[in-house]
Amino acid sequence: MTLKEIAAEAGVSISTVSRVINKSTRTPAGKEVQDRIWEIVRRTGYTPNHTARELKKGSSVREEPLSRSLACLFARVEDGAADSFFTPLARSIEKEAFRHGYILKYSFSAFDIRHPGTFRLIEDNQADGVAVLGRCDKELLKFLKQHFKYVVYAGLNSLDAKYDQIICDGGQAAFTAVNRLIELKHRKIAYIGETDKEERYGGYCRALKEAGIPVLKGYISNVKLSSEGGYHGANVLFDRDCDATAWFCSNDMTAIGAMRAVKEHGLRIPDDISIISIDDIDTAQYLTPMLTTIHIPIEEMGKMAAKTLIDRIEGGHTLPMKIHFPFYIAGRESCREYRG
Repeated sequence: MTLKEIAAEAGVSISTVSRVINKSTRTPAGKEVQDRIWEIVRRTGYTPNHTARELKKGSSVREEPLSRSLACLFARVEDGAADSFFTPLARSIEKEAFRHGYILKYSFSAFDIRHPGTFRLIEDNQADGVAVLGRCDKELLKFLKQHFKYVVYAGLNSLDAKYDQIICDGGQAAFTAVNRLIELKHRKIAYIGETDKEERYGGYCRALKEAGIPVLKGYISNVKLSSEGGYHGANVLFDRDCDATAWFCSNDMTAIGAMRAVKEHGLRIPDDISIISIDDIDTAQYLTPMLTTIHIPIEEMGKMAAKTLIDRIEGGHTLPMKIHFPFYIAGRESCREYRG
């Protein structure tokens, strides 16, 4: 497969394909075009010709290894392609891997690893390494140990395993988010999201306790992290006649569902209820009102995950590394000071 053939199949110019796979910022292609090009690259196993590139530059040519491959495991979601956090994370891994002569050979979910087709794919097409997106349980860790020699993990929760880890501390991000609500003089703050082994829930509890605010069971809505979960979780709070003036949602998709429920109950955001969450997905700034959220550097985490995994595969390091990324509050319109 050549750039010309990829361009023909994608229905774009060769220069557009070149800009996309080389991550050029000059007149970038739209997201739909980029996704179409990367799908063709992934399906055909195209890898860049570094030798030709070096010759064009007039520099000395080094012998290139045969193309290698990586896999992505979505540990927390059933359909990674439809997830607003893990999809861009995986896409960033794929793009960075490609720059190093690796292709993303396949992606799969932890929910279907026992499916005969998926299991056969893993057995027959062993990738050089796997990037695990989202925290996983002991059973999944055991599976990884049996089938993959090189593993990198990327997510918001630390992993209890001796693997390289790319982390943006979800617990501390939650602590920061809840503290922002406390700074805005809110004392009745509800939680919508998962609670079991979830560091974001721990950060919520810690922020309240340090401020001398009790953690009330009636303010906790334990739901799946999704827009549907957020919608259901908000309605659970309403059914309890919860009088919280502010809600902390574990991620943006959960917040989006919660915001819909608030509006359906005839309440206003932030006048009646302030809402803050975590992730800062693209959609957050296009909501009405725009969502205040903790910005997670998803693309940079993906780049580092790919670099770390490739460095591990190529013998660059042997001890497990844990790399922490910073976050910040993206202050928008969904939070305001409590006025009684």
